[in-house]
Amino acid sequence: HVQLVESGGGSVQPGDSLTLSCVASGRTLRSFATGWFRQALGKEREFVGTIKWGGGGTYYSDSFKGRFTISRDNAKDTIYLHMNDLKPEDTAVYYCADQDTPVTGRGFGTEWNHYDTWGQGTQVNVSS
Repeated sequence: HVQLVESGGGSVQPGDSLTLSCVASGRTLRSFATGWFRQALGKEREFVGTIKWGGGGTYYSDSFKGRFTISRDNAKDTIYLHMNDLKPEDTAVYYCADQDTPVTGRGFGTEWNHYDTWGQGTQVNVSS
């Protein structure tokens, strides 16, 4: 079965950049897309953005456009979340998740229940 493993989290200062990785293993077929979510303490899981494996198109929540970008490495079956100008409010556990099939009529999923397989998460702390 598919396993997703996130890495790259840590403690950084405001204004810093950080790149998270999500490596997949056990796939027999590529998913439609892999996305990033985050969950701060006491808050709901929040959609960050997602990337298609076929064609590489991306879609972001408006909250993260311009500051966060997602890329992929097909050969390594890995996606990345590049985060710039980090703020204390970016402190959260960041998760990657596979969307196996497109959402009817729109393709990219933006809700947690559009995604089928989740990683364990990686903690990002932003403080001075």
